Amino acid sequence: MLYEIYPVKACSMRFYASVFGALVFAVPAQAEEVYGGVYAHAVDTPFTFDTGEGGVSVQAGVRFEPVEALSIIGSPQPYIFASANLDGDTNFAGAGLSWKVDLGPVYIRPGVGLVIHDAPSVRVDPVTRIRTDLGSRVLFEPEIAIGARVSQRVSVEASWVHISNAQIFDSDQNPGIDTIGVRVNLAL
Repeated sequence: MLYEIYPVKACSMRFYASVFGALVFAVPAQAEEVYGGVYAHAVDTPFTFDTGEGGVSVQAGVRFEPVEALSIIGSPQPYIFASANLDGDTNFAGAGLSWKVDLGPVYIRPGVGLVIHDAPSVRVDPVTRIRTDLGSRVLFEPEIAIGARVSQRVSVEASWVHISNAQIFDSDQNPGIDTIGVRVNLAL
């Protein structure tokens, strides 16, 4: 095996249970939709290098009504979400802004946010001796999705979610993690 295995800490599970609880209770009147999906975790892309992680992650979140006060940048929707890796690798939770751009029968949804994660603060590949930790507890989270409305209240999106420090929080390294999957949105 080319990487060290790090067990999931009990505190991580409590943390993500708390985040899930916050998501459930954060659906006040201004929430516009909830979403959930299944993702391939740590997909190899040009934006990352191998962290030794993998498996499947599930993501769930809430998008709120567009912020009209931010109309100068297109009235984005604030969102909160959490991602749990079913294989015991990195979990993360965060918040950000997303924009929905209609293109006829489909739409694209770019977004950007910040996440916190529970990956090891130091992780080194035992063979190459290259650090594969994420470099900072707080990471940037750009994402993009392409979606289509299935019914009045339901839409489906193929999405890519990336987390990394962008070499801002740690200029020495920036492995990042990409997840690619499908999510279902339910308008409230």
